[in-house]
Amino acid sequence: MKIAIHAFEGISMFHLAVPTTVFSEVARLGLGASWQAVVWSTEARVTTAEGLAVGDLRGPDVAAEADLLVFPSWHADLRGPDAAVSTAISDAAGRGARLAGLCLGAFPLVDSGLLDGRSVVTHWSAADELAARHPAVAVNADAIYVDHGDVLTSAGTASSLDACLHVVRRELGSDAAATLARHLVVAPHREGGQAQYVDRPMPEPGGVGQLGDTMEWALAHLDRPIDVATMAAHARMSTRNFTRRFAEATGSSPARWLLSRRLDEARRLLERTTLSVEAIARRTGFGSVVTFRQRFGAAYGTTPTSYRRRFTAA
Repeated sequence: MKIAIHAFEGISMFHLAVPTTVFSEVARLGLGASWQAVVWSTEARVTTAEGLAVGDLRGPDVAAEADLLVFPSWHADLRGPDAAVSTAISDAAGRGARLAGLCLGAFPLVDSGLLDGRSVVTHWSAADELAARHPAVAVNADAIYVDHGDVLTSAGTASSLDACLHVVRRELGSDAAATLARHLVVAPHREGGQAQYVDRPMPEPGGVGQLGDTMEWALAHLDRPIDVATMAAHARMSTRNFTRRFAEATGSSPARWLLSRRLDEARRLLERTTLSVEAIARRTGFGSVVTFRQRFGAAYGTTPTSYRRRFTAA
């Protein structure tokens, strides 16, 4: 897959480095040998916001050949795209290539009209400006990223990592995304909106003190009817004290964490196995397939069967 990443005068090194690093590592780790990430610009040389000069940039011609066109950020004054950028966007959309606008990079995509009537996310500080400029677009201020299949946008700064890992997961599967995340030493999943697409985090059990053993035990027994009282008993604490300590250590309630882990495992089984929905409901401790479907639908806005069709296609 050919990925063309746009650079402009004044872009921050972080915004430029995120997609460049993530997508280049895919090939270096042997996860997708055909993946190639290149940086292009309408200028032969740009100076970053940190004052570093970046040269040897490719021209707009590489954007015309890309399978994925990425705008990792945008000008601070939120100006409209110039003719070359507008052409690159319209050509990409016309030939069926995918586009991604990370952080303020959502602006040139929205300005192009690609997202009229659809939802979009950008950095929180620019969300009101984007909504005022484009009333036909639904600005989702809570999402980490929003993926419509053909166009993806993400929230600010670190959310670009989540969005890029999502692209890897969408194209190459969960195992590849997890391998890449471990190599980059970042969490493969984070809580957030747009729940069907945003992966959920799994706090490392070893990083939460004495609760770690209980978390590891719960993860190993998701098929059982575990509740908060059961986890508290395993940790040899009162339910009240366990709940308080758990929230302090993880930022989540035990019940919410356990539900997220059950749903994580359900998604993994939907993606990686041919087990029936009924069998997956049993293996993940939901008690009944009706409860499983209700919980899954409430969390991700889709059915387990529809989710399986979408995420096993890769």
